[in-house]
Amino acid sequence: MSYKTSIDKIIEIYKRSNLSISKFASLIQKDRRTVTSWVDRITDVEPSTTVKDKICALFRYPDYIWEEACNDEEFIKSITQIPQKEVRIIDEDYCGRLKYIMEIEENRRFVIQAQFPGPMYRDTAVKRIYRTQTSLEIEELKQNRINQMLRYDYDTTEWYSIKSILTFCFASIGNFYTKEEKIKILELIYELFNNNYNKKLFLFDSFSRKIYGMETTYISINVKQKVLFFKSPIESVFIEIRNKNLVERMHKYYSSPIEAPSHVNFLESVKIIKILQDALKYNNDIKQAYETINRLTDYGELFYNNLSVDLQKEVSEPKAGQRRN
Repeated sequence: MSYKTSIDKIIEIYKRSNLSISKFASLIQKDRRTVTSWVDRITDVEPSTTVKDKICALFRYPDYIWEEACNDEEFIKSITQIPQKEVRIIDEDYCGRLKYIMEIEENRRFVIQAQFPGPMYRDTAVKRIYRTQTSLEIEELKQNRINQMLRYDYDTTEWYSIKSILTFCFASIGNFYTKEEKIKILELIYELFNNNYNKKLFLFDSFSRKIYGMETTYISINVKQKVLFFKSPIESVFIEIRNKNLVERMHKYYSSPIEAPSHVNFLESVKIIKILQDALKYNNDIKQAYETINRLTDYGELFYNNLSVDLQKEVSEPKAGQRRN
């Protein structure tokens, strides 16, 4: 049976309660006639938030059962596994973790990446960085993931620290990429994000305030399903959180130009990707790249913050009128 509407869900909850209509109605403080109209499907008027909250409080159900994304099997799972844990450990092999990511991020994703570039962009240029076991199933899943991300209509919002993108472009230590591979990856990202409002790229300044975790772990937020997950320090483990308030707070924080860390907006981020690509193409160093960013954009100050103290003495001061978001 399909459980898509709130009335579908209330009917199923009523049946599982083994209560009479009168008793069920009294517990949720509605009259018997209203409950009967739901059970007999006489009305399709959306039940009030008050009714939904009372049902969740009475039967100890998580409030996200009313979300549109929580339907069918997910809904049954949510009301039968009581009490529902808000924190879950996902301990799978590589194949299982990849399937989990693809399921949670099937139609859209909102992610804070630990490093630039994300694994999908990396895998388009460098097939094997880490010596991990592989199989035909894993390679097929990875290709499906790449195809998903490359779709023009795939909705993705990605946050990277300015430090991580400068490290990718210019660091001599801990850098897996050749010059040609770097250019190829930057070109791919530019082509994907340029003039595509389905895809938004933000570059944030991790030195503007104390920020814990944003540039050390992968965080994925699905505000529609009210779930987020992040990679734990143990490679094989994901931590899943289904606390509605926390998920919404996290999403609001990184969606707000005011609350979020100082960052480059998504239109200018694409412009800076192109500047960095040209810098690599013409063998410019990090100081020359900074001077171009400072001259052509309003975000030179954020990149200036990410230079070492010694390098800051060798470049121009950020021009006046810099923006923080």
